[in-house]
Amino acid sequence: MPNRAPNNGGRREELRPVLSPTPTPTPQQPLPDDSFPDIRSEQWRTPDTLGLDVNNQGQIFYFANDDKTETATTTATPQLHSNEYISKLAEVNEKQDTVKDNTDDVDDDEDSPYDLVRCAVSNKDEPEMYSLTFRVWILGVIFTGVLSFVNQFFFYRQNQLSLGGSVVQLLAFPAGYVLSRVLPTHQFTTFGYKWSMNPGPFNIKEHVLISIFATASSGSPYAIDVVTIKKIWYKSDLGFVASMLFILTSQLMGYSFAGLTRQFLVYPAAMIWPATLISVTLFRTFHEIQNFGSRLTRTRMFWMCFTGSFLWYFVPNFIAPALSYIAILCYIAPNNVIAHQLSDAYNGLGMLNFTLDWSTISSNMGSPIAYPWVMACNLFAGFVVVMWIITPIGYYSNTWGTGNLPIYTAHLFRANGSSYDIHQIMTPDQHLDLAKYAAYGPVRMTFQFAISYGIGFAAIITLLVYIGLHYGEEIYQRVRQSREMDEDIHMRLMRHYTEVPHWWYIALFVVTFTTSIIICEVYHMMPWYWVVVSTVVPLVFTIPIGIIQAISNQQPGLNVITEFIIGYGMPGNPIANVTFKVYGYITMTQALNLVSDLKLGHYMKIPPRHMFIVQLAGTLLASFIELAVAYWLMNTVKNICTPEGYPFTCISANTFYSASVLWGLIGPGKLFGTTSPYHPVLYLFFVGALLPVPVWYLQRRYPRSAWQYVNVPVAISIAGAMPPMPAASIVNWFIGCFVFNYLIHKYRNTWWQRYAFSLSAGLDSGLAISGIVQFGLFAKTTMPAWWGSDANHCKLASSGGFLNRHKS
Repeated sequence: MPNRAPNNGGRREELRPVLSPTPTPTPQQPLPDDSFPDIRSEQWRTPDTLGLDVNNQGQIFYFANDDKTETATTTATPQLHSNEYISKLAEVNEKQDTVKDNTDDVDDDEDSPYDLVRCAVSNKDEPEMYSLTFRVWILGVIFTGVLSFVNQFFFYRQNQLSLGGSVVQLLAFPAGYVLSRVLPTHQFTTFGYKWSMNPGPFNIKEHVLISIFATASSGSPYAIDVVTIKKIWYKSDLGFVASMLFILTSQLMGYSFAGLTRQFLVYPAAMIWPATLISVTLFRTFHEIQNFGSRLTRTRMFWMCFTGSFLWYFVPNFIAPALSYIAILCYIAPNNVIAHQLSDAYNGLGMLNFTLDWSTISSNMGSPIAYPWVMACNLFAGFVVVMWIITPIGYYSNTWGTGNLPIYTAHLFRANGSSYDIHQIMTPDQHLDLAKYAAYGPVRMTFQFAISYGIGFAAIITLLVYIGLHYGEEIYQRVRQSREMDEDIHMRLMRHYTEVPHWWYIALFVVTFTTSIIICEVYHMMPWYWVVVSTVVPLVFTIPIGIIQAISNQQPGLNVITEFIIGYGMPGNPIANVTFKVYGYITMTQALNLVSDLKLGHYMKIPPRHMFIVQLAGTLLASFIELAVAYWLMNTVKNICTPEGYPFTCISANTFYSASVLWGLIGPGKLFGTTSPYHPVLYLFFVGALLPVPVWYLQRRYPRSAWQYVNVPVAISIAGAMPPMPAASIVNWFIGCFVFNYLIHKYRNTWWQRYAFSLSAGLDSGLAISGIVQFGLFAKTTMPAWWGSDANHCKLASSGGFLNRHKS
């Protein structure tokens, strides 16, 4: 399955571009197209075929294993391959024709009409191959439990590490192999159904199902933000049972839309979903001949990195937290507020701030190894423009009277710079009291926070214009082809399996929709008719947004639209605002994540009912574990979600709370109205429409120039995560990307292809397990005070604005 987007701090996903698919290690001897081998035996032959890599332009290309000759172009334009590539592909397919095909009713020469799919996905299948086995259930439950616990645990921490599908893909392979060697092969009969703990060799279909099981809902659910802010900030605990139903309805309703849109987003060959092709290639890579001799394998590399990361994290996490962020300017000028504001990680701009902590690098943006170098350059360029150019100019010129506030934070303030107490302006039922609001004064936010909303507005329009300019004709052609084109080979191979009937999805929708209305009415979260309206948003947008993502690999975000709708429809009601956003926006994004997994299952020839079962089971189990972890931490960690609760400072939940106040309690009418100082940011909607046009023109005018590498939506998408993402985290993430995806990828490419993925997964996993172990060991232990035990050496950055310090 494609890797989930990293945890976007604060859930302010105004724009959620899906960057170029995650680069993965390329196969040395890829899987034969007609069989899935017994990895306990090396008596099988692998024909030459194409490998897969991502070059420094963020393009997917294919190479033959003998010469690694670059032959293809980008994922966005798979039809533009060179004649040389087509010739090479024909040679490869000719070799593949010699492999025995077990599917009798399919022509051996038939393949996908799209070159990109043809090179990555096998056009063969074994319908008799077992898939939903005892091993899938055991490993799926284990990995779901581990990922759900780890990701929710770190969600509340200052450095929000998130383990994704790549870890499961890597570890499930050796785990499945071991189980195939140790489990008994005895057959059991249960209610007339015969099954075995060990039906035979561990195969690729089991591998795919385990990964989908574990990642169906392994990231912290959006609904948990609502549960958290109600309990911590609004002092109105929803309760465990109601919270569980709220989370399940928001998560499972997405299944309904995913299932009911299959004929538009999954079945047509024109709906490629490029990101899934990387996962297809990775799964096939694992099921090659494994060298268990003296050569360093990817699994060994993983465990070496895991061990090193596990042990080293004791240093920056407990012994010397100062190593997490080494702010050079703060050490040079310890009493200079400007130096602190420029260099601090959390309340500053991250200049000359470096790290010796892998969690700092990977916790917010994900592993730098997962991003193509040129896409990282676009992202960092946008960061520099927003954070190091626009923000200092606006802040130090006291734009909107923000000079007496910190330079960078998601916290809210009064005009005099003091913290904004929402309880001074609310009624007992937690709605806005206009009289109290007028007496207490309007809310104020930092210049950077305000301008990031404006850039987020621009980003939505920019992405739509960009897609129209670059992919408009292709989208039109693909949609037409999806209606006129006959079934491709993959669809016809999937006819061997019993499909999930539509009524399953309709029944699931009826249950979740009804339950969501009951929850919202009983617990006064939102009137029932607004639940109906919120459901209309994914009903209308899932198919068009899905078509865009399936073809262009870009997903326009809709949460700003939902915030405007409910913000104007129910002003002064913060809980209704965030609840509407959960059902209106997250339902659609969850549906598209599930559709992407369904397309992966389609490519890998997984029985659809098995896909449905593991997705549903994974979501149910993950939701329960995540909510249990959330309540455990909220009830046991002292001062959680405050600076005093470090490292459990909840930077994402803090930003989500601020958004609930701005968009819900205050409302967009007051926040961006004509009398508000922030009214000008609305004009950035129009700016966003213009931004991609000159770049698009220059790319067409000078097709061989550096303009070809510029991606405007990616460049400005960073504003959607700033705040709460620590500025220094982006800086160090980019440095990591430069080292791995430029220097090593360019000068040690063979090593990068084989080990980069394992190294990244090992570092993430070791760090995550180490953090949990240390929490258990040192929860009530304090490190003796010394220079390295102080995690913050830039204290002036958060203690007040530049103007206050300058006047004093």
